[in-house]
Amino acid sequence: MDRRGEDKLEESLSQFLDDGDDWEKKKTSVGGVFVLKLPKYKGSPPRLAIELNPADRRGNPTKKRGLMIRNPGELGKFRDLIKEEGLDNLMEAILEVNPEKGKVTRPEEEEEDVIQI
Repeated sequence: MDRRGEDKLEESLSQFLDDGDDWEKKKTSVGGVFVLKLPKYKGSPPRLAIELNPADRRGNPTKKRGLMIRNPGELGKFRDLIKEEGLDNLMEAILEVNPEKGKVTRPEEEEEDVIQI
């Protein structure tokens, strides 16, 4: 990104920080990457954070809350964790033990045990 692009990005972010509502989420040009305005908290002023959240075809988040990243240290740690090869094995094992996706029947929907006379 050139200097003009960086200036424009900083200007957009600064305006969002000043004018955005607490917990407001803005889409970015990268699908699944959002900017989230955090409210002031105790002694900290309002801040912006990155939220990673898988997006649908229209660019809207698919989960209620995504992965929030507030500083470069967290970004580095999350990158290292995502690259961890053990996650693939863990995900495969979880898929094996989880029940098949399908409709869960509620007790009131189950067939009643009726004695036929």
